[in-house]
Parts: sequence; structure tokens; C-alpha cells
Amino acid sequence: MELNALLAQPVALPSLPRAVALLMNELAHEEPSLRRLNQLFGTDPALAARLLELANSATFQLPRQIAGIPEALALLGTVQLRSLVSSATLGTTSRSVPGVNMQQFWRYSLNTAKLARSLAGIVHQSQIAAFTAGLLHALGELVIHLADPEKAHSVNTLVAPFDLRRGKIEHRIFGYSYGHVTAALARRWQLPEAVVDALQHQGAPFDNNVYEPLAGVIHLASWRARAREVELTDKELAVSFPGEVGLTLGLDIDMVLQQDPIDWTVKPEAADYVV
Repeated sequence: MELNALLAQPVALPSLPRAVALLMNELAHEEPSLRRLNQLFGTDPALAARLLELANSATFQLPRQIAGIPEALALLGTVQLRSLVSSATLGTTSRSVPGVNMQQFWRYSLNTAKLARSLAGIVHQSQIAAFTAGLLHALGELVIHLADPEKAHSVNTLVAPFDLRRGKIEHRIFGYSYGHVTAALARRWQLPEAVVDALQHQGAPFDNNVYEPLAGVIHLASWRARAREVELTDKELAVSFPGEVGLTLGLDIDMVLQQDPIDWTVKPEAADYVV
């Protein structure tokens, strides 16, 4: 299935039930806490994407200008937020996207976002855009699984969804990867070009005359988060580190591994969802 045909398939991206429940509880207050809303939207890629899509829509006449959740929340009223959250498709750990453990997906996406935000601060890129791109960067994987489950299953037999080689294998088989799918969605949602470009080039941020520092940040953040999910050893971390990307950004492996927005010593299953 070509990319345009894939994107033409109607799919409902699932949301974390806990995030939906907590958001509805917060939005029931007469004056919901913006800080709490920001935290909760920041744990769920699908909800964050819908929020940003609405904020960049013709309704607010700010297309391609709203890059982050805090800015979007400043535009939307409580009634609009309640409607958005109440209409969310609830996900489950194993059944909502065949072939993808959604609990793992939500955890991985949040870890990537948090690390991207931290790394962006070091290399003087927008931390808000980095968090957004990190949170949304793998939504294309869900679209592939939902729109073309047979093709996704064929890839799963070669490499698991969170394998470090996943994007390259998809590109070899499909002609595009989950990153290209996410970028196409972000372009459709009228997200800022900086976010779209970071998503489009996350797999190869500096190849073929491309120079996208924010894409490089997402590349390194997702490498670290995936390495955690597959529990790489210290030796495997050293061997798999994307050295050329790190060198271009001025980040070595120690600088990436020593970032502290996540307690990397906690077993992945025990991790919580705190932004």
C-alpha cells in the first residue's frame, strides 16, 4: 500500500484510558488547572495530536503556528476541551492495535518526548517543539498497523515494533517508514513546519544534504527510549549509538545517557506517566 493510500484509510488512534478519565475529571471543575491539563495531554500522543490539530485549524486562524500543548490550551475553551476528550477512542493494552502493546507505546512515546525536550535545551532548539515531535513521532506506526495489518505483521516477524532497526526495515519494504506517515499526518493537521520537518527526517536527519537539528534530537531521543524498551546492555548501547548524528549536534553518548528527565534504572513496566 502506497503512502497516500495508507493515509486514505480511516483509522481511530487510541488514547490512554487513564489520561482520558483524569482529563474528564479535571475538566469537570469550574476552573480546570491549566498546569494539570498540560501534564495530562502530554501523556497521550493521540489526544495531543487532536488538540494541536484543532488549535491549528481555521477555527483559530493560526495555521502552522501552534507547536505545543500549552499554547493550544490557551486557545481552547473548557467546552471545546470536554468535547475533544469525551470523543476520544479508548485504547487497551493489547487489543486496540493488533501487534502493538499500547501500554509500551504510550510509555515509549512519553519517554522520547521528555528526553527530546531535555536534549533540545542543550543544543538550543525549541523545547516545546521537541516535546511535541517526540510525543507524536511514532503515531505513524499505529496507522500502519491499523490500516494495513497484514503488512505490519510481516514486518513484525522480522523486527519488533520497538526494535532500533524498525524504521529502516519499513522503508525497505514499504518505501516509507512510520516517521514519514507521522509527518504526513502532521502536515494534514497543519502543525508548524519545524515539527513536520523533524518528523519527516527523524530517521536520517543529516543525510543527502538534509540538516534538521530538531530531527536529530528526535533521532537520539527515540534511540535512547527504544534501547530502554529492548533492554540493551552497556556494550550494545555503545555499539548502536548514532554517532554521526550525535557528532553533528555536538552530543556524545555520555551526554545523551546522562540526561535525567527519566529514571532509567526503573524497570519499564514500573514506569509511570509524569510529564
